[in-house]
Amino acid sequence: MFTSDFKWKKNTMPKSKDLNLPIMSLSEVEKAKTFHKSFPQYKETPLVDLKEMAKFLKIGRVSVKDESYRFGLNAFKVLGGSYAIGRHIAEELHKDISEVNYDYLTSEELIKDLGNVVTFFSATDGNHGKGVAWAANKLHQKCVIYMPKGSTVRRLRAIQDENAIATIEEFNYDDCVRKAAAESAKIPHSVVIQDTAWEGYEKIPAWIMQGYGTMASEACDEYNERPTHVFVQAGVGSLAGGVVGYFANKYKDNPPKFIVVETSVADCLYKGAVKNTGEPEKVGGDMDSIMAGLCCGEPNITSWDILRNHATCFISAEDNVTRLGMRMLAAPIKGDTPITSGESGAVPFGALVSIMKDPKYAALKEELDLNENSKVLLFSTEGNTDPERYENIVWGGKER
Repeated sequence: MFTSDFKWKKNTMPKSKDLNLPIMSLSEVEKAKTFHKSFPQYKETPLVDLKEMAKFLKIGRVSVKDESYRFGLNAFKVLGGSYAIGRHIAEELHKDISEVNYDYLTSEELIKDLGNVVTFFSATDGNHGKGVAWAANKLHQKCVIYMPKGSTVRRLRAIQDENAIATIEEFNYDDCVRKAAAESAKIPHSVVIQDTAWEGYEKIPAWIMQGYGTMASEACDEYNERPTHVFVQAGVGSLAGGVVGYFANKYKDNPPKFIVVETSVADCLYKGAVKNTGEPEKVGGDMDSIMAGLCCGEPNITSWDILRNHATCFISAEDNVTRLGMRMLAAPIKGDTPITSGESGAVPFGALVSIMKDPKYAALKEELDLNENSKVLLFSTEGNTDPERYENIVWGGKER
């Protein structure tokens, strides 16, 4: 019943100087949270305590942060894109981010101060691009989005509905990132808002990670005690680096164990852990997984530095892991609140269930010290962002 497939690797990589951990300092995250609170659409998303599920899994506490309620966009990604846009405009105007809130960004005063409309370029499978497009639209700026091969038309239309120019390309996510950078370089008053960092492009991805910190900070406040284990999914690793960095700063003397979960077709972080040199690895080619939001083969070098220093374990998961998570969250044990968790949102929970119920992962269960005293925090980062696929998997019992 609980059979699913994944590989795992304990983190034994040599540590670096940890220069990027301050990016996710509590003070920096608080700046981002204050910025997000200025939006009229802001509302803290719920943390769902699955008390009956915890009993079933024989774990002390299992709580899931449900991002399907974020800004009405059904996913967390808008936190990063909106904050990076705010920080970029603030920098253009030589202002502090505290002076650049929603009211100012939507005012005639901004138009006069800025003197031009900015075009924001990005690459996405859907959620990040939709968040960037939504923020640009709300703030009366322009947006161009490139989507990788295999992206669904429904997700394309959702981005276009935010007045963005968006196209599905004939290559993978990482090549879409390169196209966004190349096209942005040709257009005056434009900038790339991308959640992956590379040599020479580190500032904006750091702002995006700090934007994700709003979700981590909310979860920490709602959880109201130190979790012993934090499960988080990863594509390029910006979310994972943001969450791990925040909690590593919050509990410096006694951090939780951090379990990072990827799709097996784009498991660059896992492969880096297996190589064990501390250097990041890359995965290329077509990436056929239902976890489209995690199909990113080149890691964010900033978040990689945080993860190599603080992650406990890396998991490379097949699609059946997230299908298990989606179905169990949608139909939990009587008494627990159901959670609508999409393909890229449910994989940490699927991994947790597999560890606790499938005997073939007994060694990992012991390695992570998961037991009746454990207090686990997970993030469901998207709802049914592709409703047809969600219904096929959860209601229809199909693979996609």
